[in-house]
Amino acid sequence: MVGCLSCLGETEEDENSCNGEVTSNTTSGDDSDMHVRPKRSEEILNFRAENGMICRQFPVKETHKLDRSEDENGNKMINEYVREHKIGSGSYGKVTLYRSCLDGKHYAIKAFHKSHLMKIRVAPSETAMTDVLREVFIMKMLGHPNIVNLVEVIDDQESDHFYMVLEYVEGKWICEGSGRSCALGEETARKYLRDIVSGLAYLHAHNIVHGDIKPDNLLVTRHGTVKIGDFSVSQAFEDDNDVLRRSPGTPVFTAPECCLGLTYHGKASDTWAVGVTLYCMILGEYPFLGDSLQDTYDRIANNPLVLPDNINSELKNLIEGLLCKDPRLRMTLSDVAEHRWIIGDDGPISQYLCWCKRKSLESEDFISDQQPLLTK
Repeated sequence: MVGCLSCLGETEEDENSCNGEVTSNTTSGDDSDMHVRPKRSEEILNFRAENGMICRQFPVKETHKLDRSEDENGNKMINEYVREHKIGSGSYGKVTLYRSCLDGKHYAIKAFHKSHLMKIRVAPSETAMTDVLREVFIMKMLGHPNIVNLVEVIDDQESDHFYMVLEYVEGKWICEGSGRSCALGEETARKYLRDIVSGLAYLHAHNIVHGDIKPDNLLVTRHGTVKIGDFSVSQAFEDDNDVLRRSPGTPVFTAPECCLGLTYHGKASDTWAVGVTLYCMILGEYPFLGDSLQDTYDRIANNPLVLPDNINSELKNLIEGLLCKDPRLRMTLSDVAEHRWIIGDDGPISQYLCWCKRKSLESEDFISDQQPLLTK
């Protein structure tokens, strides 16, 4: 069954899930491990914030006073931002286009009602407010050209309103139909995939699992640059321990190991979702889509991947590597970055020197310059 790419975009939540909580390996035979409570994303992110482990040159602006008014034309305003029109809906709130009176730029603002978020239970001890605050916390840590930038957070303690002010990215490339007629060309798909891999590799290098890579969450600027957005189900992990429990995501982009309800590795599941996204870009349809949620999960876990006979052999090799059902044998993002189809005529994906790496190198250079003085 072929599905419309604009359908099945709803996030599926599992009442029994631990919302992607980092966990120890449940197959361990060491009883002493069973009593060690794993650190939650919030604890990890708090530790990073307290220790200055933030990878962005300019911090996110935090505003604790909300001023709701109108401009001279009767348009609604919040603080410096003038409302233009609604542009979409996020996981828990609407997204509206605003223009800043200070710099004249457009911004996408996510609006939430805190009281409403507090009523939505997403796990035994968590509400939707937990998800939103974690999303904010993660985005405060990050700065990369292929990731949507969080500019400001407006949280007035005396009101029920909470806002995330994000850079405005003009569009999405999700197809309205299905099949080859709405697929992207191979060159465009390659360009987009290079951006996706660059942004996602940055996240993984900073111990963040996105958790919901799909066309809906990949925005395209007017210059054709892809930016990863929507971190509402993203998780932080420590070191290389990216073992997670089943978390809410989008069914048709869910990795086989997640369909089994067991613990899984977050980075490998993100990489699977990249494979499904590439399949969608090239063929304009989903690789595994059933008539029901359970049928979809069954197909993801059990059905073989089917590709057209006339597909580019290098591209076929890449898709097969990304959509390998065994996560241990699945391609990594490093493998993808070095793949011949990705390199094409453009060469290797440029290595981005992120802000925290830059600071680290500058610190090492400073110490090196001072070393002769210290040894005298």
